[in-house]
Amino acid sequence: MSEDLCFLTIAEAARGIAARDLSPVELTEAYLARIAAQDGVLRSFVRVTPEAALAAARQAEAEIMVGGPRGPLHGIPFALKDIFDSAGLPTTGHSARCLDNVAAEDAEATARLKAAGAVPLGKLATHEFATGGPSWDLPFPPARNPWDLTRFPGGSSSGSGVAVAAGLVPGAMGSDTGGSIRLPAAFCGTAGRKPSFGRVSKRGVLPLSYTLDNAGPLAWTVEDCAILLQAIAGHDPRDPASANVPVSDYRAELHAGIKGMRIGLVRHWYEADRRASDPTIAAMDAAVEVLHGLGAEVREVTLHPLAAYQATMRVIGAAESFAIHADWLRSRPGDYGEVFRYRILPGALVTGPDYVQAQRFQRILAAEMRAVLGEVDALLTATTWGEAPVMAEMRAEANFAAPPLTNPWNVAQLPCLALCCGFGPGGLPLSLQFATRPFAEALLLRIGQAYEAATPWRARRPAIPAEAPPEHPVSQAAPRPEPDWAAVIAALAARASIAPDAAQAAQLAEAMPHLDAMIATLPRDLPFGAEPANSTVLE
Repeated sequence: MSEDLCFLTIAEAARGIAARDLSPVELTEAYLARIAAQDGVLRSFVRVTPEAALAAARQAEAEIMVGGPRGPLHGIPFALKDIFDSAGLPTTGHSARCLDNVAAEDAEATARLKAAGAVPLGKLATHEFATGGPSWDLPFPPARNPWDLTRFPGGSSSGSGVAVAAGLVPGAMGSDTGGSIRLPAAFCGTAGRKPSFGRVSKRGVLPLSYTLDNAGPLAWTVEDCAILLQAIAGHDPRDPASANVPVSDYRAELHAGIKGMRIGLVRHWYEADRRASDPTIAAMDAAVEVLHGLGAEVREVTLHPLAAYQATMRVIGAAESFAIHADWLRSRPGDYGEVFRYRILPGALVTGPDYVQAQRFQRILAAEMRAVLGEVDALLTATTWGEAPVMAEMRAEANFAAPPLTNPWNVAQLPCLALCCGFGPGGLPLSLQFATRPFAEALLLRIGQAYEAATPWRARRPAIPAEAPPEHPVSQAAPRPEPDWAAVIAALAARASIAPDAAQAAQLAEAMPHLDAMIATLPRDLPFGAEPANSTVLE
């Protein structure tokens, strides 16, 4: 019976608690038992807090017995990606650099969930400082995909996707700089919600890129994402990037359907710019037919190619990430893992003009997307190129070498929702993503709910093996080209006061040509008065 409780949706559990048919303490105990039984192979949690969880559950139960629940999250467990502060607990970012970084207060999102009566179970695995992975040279091992332990679970909110899919927690917080909520949602088969930029406070969340970061929920269903988003959305005057925009009731019209809506299909991103797997393309075609059957009009639209968004996102992200970590990289580079250094060190060599050009181009790309959204209600494309890749075969170069389908929505700062749209031949989830206008979260959730309700994918959960496969060796190094040592070391010393060792210089020599190629694609003939993007303009 306790096992069954772990597969209730948030909405189902909330109804049981409100009717006093379900005890928050019993629910929390069921999740803690399942974590103890299953997470030894999944490794989705880096820290479980059973005493605090049970104390919060007892308090919630006592409050509900007196006055009823204060909302649908009262007594419902949740967990945090380990870049969110929770008072009294370390916020490690999955890095040796922050093992002793104990939070003095809750992040704003954490505080809002607790204020809603939700029960915190602990901290979840991430990729180091949310930059990407997997990486085996960190204090904690990478989380494993519950559908196949040898496959990548997506990232950087890897533990969040794994824990939700495996029934270890009904809802989790993640962050999304270039797809870090939606990629684990895709590869683990959950729903994942990237809000509009500024919709959810990032105060108390370790930053990766000030321009591109977002905080949002992962859950099993669209309705559960709506419940979580309702609790955490809203203006935070202590967060300079927080938008002072009214928050809608995200469930008021959740089940109103999509008859008459216009949806723009960005097919060329996953068929022409780079071709997705045949099962992905077939799943997208089938999804279009489902939307037609629900009464929506689906028309193809054309936007800038994916490479334009990849270049813009990588240049901005690399420069801002390096700026955040520059002092630590100078003083203690060995505290970071290989994958992090590979992806962040190139930011030391991004020039000021290149960074500004990328921000100017960001504004143009965002304006184009908003113009298209004046003609359609939402946009649709695939979330990933296919089923989750084999984790042991992945290399850090992948983030530079292939443009993710998730980057455009971060560049345009639009709300986006990733959903399961079927399963591939290997039995692993496939995924699509809807996006719409800034702060039209209610519309986006309504579209996602209609699609989800018309498809059978939520009835299928992973079967978790009892034993994990062997660990991947620490080094992910493949043969690298012999770098021009003198040029690499001189450039870093001159621009960033960093003296790389041989391994770091070799990483940079491989990574920098990818970033140089992206910098070269940024347009140089923009009008003289074309201003850079900023959060005020893009709202």
